[in-house]
Amino acid sequence: MAKPAQGAKYRGSIHDFPGFDPNQDAEALYTAMKGFGSDKEAILDIITSRSNRQRQEVCQSYKSLYGKDLIADLKYELTGKFERLIVGLMRPPAYCDAKEIKDAISGIGTDEKCLVEILASRTNEQMHQLVAAYKDAYERDLEADIIGDTSGHFQKMLVVLLQGTREEDDVVSEDLVQQDVQDLYEAGELKWGTDEAQFIYILGNRSKQHLRLVFDEYLKTTGKPIEASIRGELSGDFEKLMLAVVKCIRSTPEYFAERLFKAMKGLGTRDNTLIRIMVSRSELDMLDIREIFRTKYEKSLYSMIKNDTSGEYKKTLLKLCGGDDDAAGQFFPEAAQVAYQMWELSAVARVELKGTVRPANDFNPDADAKALRKAMKGLGTDEDTIIDIITHRSNAQRQQIRQTFKSHFGRDLMTDLKSEISGDLARLILGLMMPPAHYDAKQLKKAMEGAGTDEKTLIEILATRTNAEIRAINEAYKEDYHKSLEDALSSDTSGHFRRILISLATGNREEGGENLDQAREDAQVAAEILEIADTPSGDKTSLETRFMTVLCTRSYPHLRRVFQEFIKMTNYDVEHTIKKEMSGDVRDAFVAIVQSVKNKPLFFADKLYKSMKGAGTDEKTLTRIMVSRSEIDLLNIRREFIEKYDKSLHQAIEGDTSGDFLKALLALCGGED
Repeated sequence: MAKPAQGAKYRGSIHDFPGFDPNQDAEALYTAMKGFGSDKEAILDIITSRSNRQRQEVCQSYKSLYGKDLIADLKYELTGKFERLIVGLMRPPAYCDAKEIKDAISGIGTDEKCLVEILASRTNEQMHQLVAAYKDAYERDLEADIIGDTSGHFQKMLVVLLQGTREEDDVVSEDLVQQDVQDLYEAGELKWGTDEAQFIYILGNRSKQHLRLVFDEYLKTTGKPIEASIRGELSGDFEKLMLAVVKCIRSTPEYFAERLFKAMKGLGTRDNTLIRIMVSRSELDMLDIREIFRTKYEKSLYSMIKNDTSGEYKKTLLKLCGGDDDAAGQFFPEAAQVAYQMWELSAVARVELKGTVRPANDFNPDADAKALRKAMKGLGTDEDTIIDIITHRSNAQRQQIRQTFKSHFGRDLMTDLKSEISGDLARLILGLMMPPAHYDAKQLKKAMEGAGTDEKTLIEILATRTNAEIRAINEAYKEDYHKSLEDALSSDTSGHFRRILISLATGNREEGGENLDQAREDAQVAAEILEIADTPSGDKTSLETRFMTVLCTRSYPHLRRVFQEFIKMTNYDVEHTIKKEMSGDVRDAFVAIVQSVKNKPLFFADKLYKSMKGAGTDEKTLTRIMVSRSEIDLLNIRREFIEKYDKSLHQAIEGDTSGDFLKALLALCGGED
């Protein structure tokens, strides 16, 4: 069994079996494989209940008792994925890694993802054991085989990692951190081309503790995470390898949680990846992986395996997983710590918000107005010119163009655009031409007119806008529709949902910092209303009002502290608890507020992803977000999108829209990540 570091807590899901008797296990396995057919239940029960060290003793006893090789007999008796999983568990960890790498570089083609996963994530000691196991098992040099099967900077970084010489000193030099930040910045962002050797040297050799500080300082210095620079400067398998290294430096369990999720999401299952990770991490950090998986994907690893696999293969994987973290919706203590740390990260993050649309240099409203008039005059319409001008001007500049157009031609630009373009493109272009507050007011009006109400749009806008934006929306609504927004919300919604929306629509959220004593009181209110407090007090109506007041009026910094105190107090994450304990529009509104507090660009990235996921596209949501965030934080949204969904927003739009609508959206998107 892998030993935890001195003083560290064991985080594997598989433990030494108490009362272990290798001879008894060997006999039971022999009996399970004797005669016609095999007792697969007995095989999986024994093997998943023993540590790897104990399995090696069983192998020895089996050979001593029967003169046969246990792994060879298991291969003969079992088949398919179940066989691969059981045989993987029977090999010592280093030999299991060696077999995976041998398979990855054998035959035609190379499994680069397997090479990246193993070599980016193993410790120095594990790397040394892997090299020795490969030599012993195949009488070949691993470094030579990797050099023979890969090339370029990808090959160089793999060879560096293979040396297992990463610094392990926890004492970090602040001067060296600053120097590495500068070297990375100069090697990428400030250089014509990229100095890949600097990236290889620093990311391949510095200690984890040192690199975490480098990543923090890099963000402060450049305004972008190191991952964004890697995506912008590197490419192909080399880029993927370096991103994997960064993820493992930040959190190896989170890297594997993400790999497991991707192995099971969508159609089909990547069984080789699933098997490799479940086997290799079962005695190292499976509990950490489970915690992060549940926190990040809002479902347990256990439940996803259960729904995505079958038969003895499923039973074995579930045994390795070691438990279901969805029981009663509660974190076990370490998972609560992970959730707490995520809120802590949200509280300290100071990322500059950046839009993709900026004021055009050498702006000439007269020339733009004439170009637009020409594009719409006569037979046919020059959509390309319209798109090019409108998507490359700031909103303030567009308002100048409208004024100039009217002065020159005595015509209303919006009216002319409406008559010349149609459909999704018209909604997008006309939306861009409206002042932001008037655009939001119109979206709210549309959400409430006619039969039925579009609650999702009401929530999206009112839960995410700043006080200044909300006040501007109120003024625009009154000006455009001769009715107050509050009156409109009152007549079109009801109950607690109406009270939440009206509270948000006042634009009176506090704007100060946190108050720890008040945060603890607010966390207690949340615990009581969500029915998980040890000592509930007060009547429910009063608590509901107080809870709404907390979420709708407290400042973002204060709410982050409230949500951290909530975790400390209850062992639950507030977002998960709201989803479990509440329902309908009230739940959706509160969840949107919490997500916006945690990470607003990620909230919009999720909305964009869902608008393009599956059959059909929700063009209205896609248009609304692209228009409303293009000058605020669309660049940040792009970064969150690619980080979470492993593809760029540009790619998603390209694959899900077409024609002039596609061209306009890509122009707003501002580039490929």
